[in-house]
Amino acid sequence: MNARDARWFHRPGRGDSLPLTGCDEFEAETYFPMLGMSIQVLPPGEPNGTYHWETEQEDFLVLAGEALLIVEGQERPLRQWDFVHCPPETRHVFVGVGAQRCVILAASSRQFQKDGPWGFYCADEVARRYNASAPEDTQDNGLAYARFPPAQPTRYRDGLLPH
Repeated sequence: MNARDARWFHRPGRGDSLPLTGCDEFEAETYFPMLGMSIQVLPPGEPNGTYHWETEQEDFLVLAGEALLIVEGQERPLRQWDFVHCPPETRHVFVGVGAQRCVILAASSRQFQKDGPWGFYCADEVARRYNASAPEDTQDNGLAYARFPPAQPTRYRDGLLPH
């Protein structure tokens, strides 16, 4: 499958996402229960989600553009080809920065998610400056994402990914 031919999600305020393996059969055209993988495209100033930690390790590769990683309450600038490994329970979120969209490849295992909670959304002052903090510590997805409109399935738009 070519990324340009797959079903994308437009997530107002959180960029666009192509869930290559999805969280369930609805989210991805191809669902893999033991592997999470997505492409996330962030306009400048938009976070990819809400500051959180997960029970699984996660890895991220910046494919294009620049991002700000907020990790364990600290800001870390990232640029093309920077790689980030988050061991389990590492609090983190990404924010697009710079003049162009930032494209991130995200991958995670799902070995332990089947046995219990996936993780936790966290309130954080640094993340709050970028509209990326949960209003309070919670496992409630609805509360953590209440400020964002729902994601909408969409098709690839020309220019979303760099050539």
